[in-house]
Amino acid sequence: MESDNSAGFTYLGRNFSNLSVNDHSSAFSDCNSDRSGEFPSASSESRRLLLSCASENSDDLIRHLVAHLDSSCSVDEQKQAAMEIRLLSKNKPENRIKIAKAGAVKPLISLISSSDPQLQEYGVTAILNLSLCDENKDLIASSGAIKPLVRALKMGTPTAKENAACALLRLSQVEDNKVAIGRSGAIPLLVSLLETGGFRAKKDASTALYSLCSAKENKLRAVQAGIMKPLVELMADFGSNMVDKSAFVMSLLMSVPESKPALVEEGGIPVLVEIVEAGTQRQKEIAASILLQLCEESVVYRTMVAREGAIPPLVALTQAGTSRAKQKAEALIEFLRQPRSGVTSNGGRSSQL
Repeated sequence: MESDNSAGFTYLGRNFSNLSVNDHSSAFSDCNSDRSGEFPSASSESRRLLLSCASENSDDLIRHLVAHLDSSCSVDEQKQAAMEIRLLSKNKPENRIKIAKAGAVKPLISLISSSDPQLQEYGVTAILNLSLCDENKDLIASSGAIKPLVRALKMGTPTAKENAACALLRLSQVEDNKVAIGRSGAIPLLVSLLETGGFRAKKDASTALYSLCSAKENKLRAVQAGIMKPLVELMADFGSNMVDKSAFVMSLLMSVPESKPALVEEGGIPVLVEIVEAGTQRQKEIAASILLQLCEESVVYRTMVAREGAIPPLVALTQAGTSRAKQKAEALIEFLRQPRSGVTSNGGRSSQL
């Protein structure tokens, strides 16, 4: 599988490498387990009993609960078992391993396809919790979880959609799963969640898309699904708390040629220039990196960026930015001050678009 995480080029004898911004660890945080609140059907008494039993004899309890996930049991029994498995797997990694080894994965996946919205939500949440354990990821994927999770992403409750996005993120951390998830139709659904979901949904969707789009074919899928529109909108809203995440996703997509006209069409240039002028230091660096990749082969885009007033904030960035931001700002200024130069690194004429 082809993975594409970096960008670089040579212009007028100078090499500009490491254009992508790699300091994303604080912008993206892994989805945590069980953030949907306690299930209302779980009484305080039953929860205390469950956790008491789990601390003393969890193996027997887990086997009992897995047996009650079977389709021969009533829906209420399945819900109770799934809820309790979700509680057991909430905070204890050792329980996640035990539950998977006890055979819970396949029946939980079956619950994800349930027509009962609550049962589906319980199944998704339990699978999310189990996927937090690295040892379980291959088992979950090989047991057929990807397509049901994608269906939940499309048709589930708001909580099921959010937790399905998180579970797909966790599975995508295994490289071989990235393309499989993309080919299962997850990308357009994550783009839709990024555009229409609440804050948590947007955060989860952007993190999943960032992980999935390290695979080249998923980048193209994201662009074709219209990802530039929500990315530009979120980057334009400094109060969204999504500027960094959206910019990192956009930076990752810039190695796909189709991303550049899509970015321009959605009004991305003035937004990026504003970020260079008024964003945080990290945001300024990401925006400069995106603009540099946009302009590297297009005289038209250089002219548009220059006319938007990018040079003064870029000059300021060369004086007060991080070392990487200064490098990118200097390279971009060099482009913008020679907007009619179409010379590429191979001595030919660059593309106008």
